[in-house]
Amino acid sequence: MTVACSGNGGSSDGEGSQVEPELAQTSDPLILKARDLFKVIPLNTPKIDGVVSTPELVELGKTLFFEPRLSATHSISCASCHNPGLAGADNSPFSAGFHGARGGRNSPTVLNAVFNFTQFWDGRAKDLIEQAGGPLVNPVEMASPKAHVTEQLLALPGYATLFAAAFPGQKEPVTLQNAQIAIAAFEATLTTPNAPFDKYLRGEATALDGTQKAGLSLFIDKGCAACHGGTNLGGTMYQKFGVTGDPGPIYRPVNDKGRGGVTGNAAEDYFFKVPTLRNIELTAPYFHTGSEPDLKKTIDVMAKVQMGQTLSATEIDQIAAFLGSLTGDQPKVTVPKLPASDAKSPAPDK
Repeated sequence: MTVACSGNGGSSDGEGSQVEPELAQTSDPLILKARDLFKVIPLNTPKIDGVVSTPELVELGKTLFFEPRLSATHSISCASCHNPGLAGADNSPFSAGFHGARGGRNSPTVLNAVFNFTQFWDGRAKDLIEQAGGPLVNPVEMASPKAHVTEQLLALPGYATLFAAAFPGQKEPVTLQNAQIAIAAFEATLTTPNAPFDKYLRGEATALDGTQKAGLSLFIDKGCAACHGGTNLGGTMYQKFGVTGDPGPIYRPVNDKGRGGVTGNAAEDYFFKVPTLRNIELTAPYFHTGSEPDLKKTIDVMAKVQMGQTLSATEIDQIAAFLGSLTGDQPKVTVPKLPASDAKSPAPDK
């Protein structure tokens, strides 16, 4: 994978990136089987197509990510719903937005979102850049009109310097599009390498214990990996929620058509982007409805409605143990100092 700037841990190659450990040679059949289905999270920050990541761009993106004045009430930032200290989520079924309004879907983790093939549960954003603009103008979330975002940034004097450094050579760099690019560049750095499972994939057979290995075998053999594969163990496809059975209205409300609501194609009703399982132990509650706080119950439901199988308590425990091995190094994010307001800065919506 092409890298843009350094990530978490590892040794430096002298140019800001890190040396990616090679996969060790092994004859272990389970490791080899796993390598056919899953990929290691790289140590270095993945590159976003069309974006040249620089320290200045990432710093601007981080500042904007924590900037509550981009919301109409000056009280909600990207970090409000995607808290790096809460594994990039907020541990709430539905996040609080404009004047306390709640959306209809659980906020997915931003950690490792760069590895997803689309963004949002229904895939309505093609990439992180497009995704970054959605919550800013969503009337239930940050509720800022598009024109107001740029006006707000221009009215905070400190941002002129930050945008100029991040977009050198541009005559008028303070734009909504540039803000989205910067936020995306920062979000791309929020990866979680070095999970026990990554070490196992690299060839460290003792990185997983016996229960976790049994869970991995079940995860593959029962068919979970058919959808939850790749780097993110998910995020590579859409899948219908309820392939072999109706999950019921608590887990799958009838009025949320998922991908079908975006495309208007009834054949895609109740299809959703398969979520990542990375750091899954840290991101409860589960499902797009945020309606299940128990990981083991979630495993049970998924086995029944996606694969038509009933797992034993032991099998559920083993799969849960394997999923626990997907927790990697959490990003070390320092909360930035935000540019100061002055007398000319717009007041918040009351």
